[in-house]
Amino acid sequence: MTVIDFTAFIGRLATASGETILPFFRTSLSIDNKSSSDFDPVTEADRAAEAVMRRLIKSNFPQHGIVGEEFGNEREDADYVWVLDPIDGTKSFIAGFPIWGTLIALLHKGTPVFGMMHQPFIGERFSGDSGSAQYSGPSGERKLQVRRCSSLKEATAFTTSPLLMNADDRACFTRIEHVAKLTRYGGDCYSYCMLAAGHLDLVVETELKPYDIAALIPIVTGAGGIVTTWDGKPAQGGGRIIAAGDPRVHEAAMKLLNA
Repeated sequence: MTVIDFTAFIGRLATASGETILPFFRTSLSIDNKSSSDFDPVTEADRAAEAVMRRLIKSNFPQHGIVGEEFGNEREDADYVWVLDPIDGTKSFIAGFPIWGTLIALLHKGTPVFGMMHQPFIGERFSGDSGSAQYSGPSGERKLQVRRCSSLKEATAFTTSPLLMNADDRACFTRIEHVAKLTRYGGDCYSYCMLAAGHLDLVVETELKPYDIAALIPIVTGAGGIVTTWDGKPAQGGGRIIAAGDPRVHEAAMKLLNA
């Protein structure tokens, strides 16, 4: 069984999750805090969307594993494992900003082989299988391709928020900010998709969980980019992440972050 067999099903997962989430968006929905030390919100929409996707996976592929943000892990040692983040960017979601998306990844023997980011409010889908990446949305369909960028001083860099970093990592990221041409905050999953689409050059994050990054790796790499940990290792386990469109920017960022 090849990954191509799963593409239509992943589209079904995206459609079902989007139809579940949209009635909650920009409404006065209830919000719970998952963290005892800071603000890590979860909503009815997060839970409902993940539940819908889990039901579809279990009914179609009962032998597969599932790793999800809201309802934990099942059969995570299976050959095929789905990694789900129903709303990546919940803080933007609860503030009414459409900079969030549903992340759906398929892992085969631990490696992400397909990923999709679906933004149902805008109607955009970014997908990739590490060999290629595609966009589908209001402006039509096209192949995704990262852009060339010769140096960090010419780069546009993103992070969701330096406040999500610990003090040491924040100091490392400041070195990037001092060199990059432009640094912007916000974005969550959208930053990686905009990198894959050729609109920015570098994304630096910390404290990511597997469900925050697994779906985005095949999209970025399929568009010709690079995603690793800060020390150059595979990124699907999460942690401190560098994504870059150009290997020269990736190398320069890695040197600064580890200086």
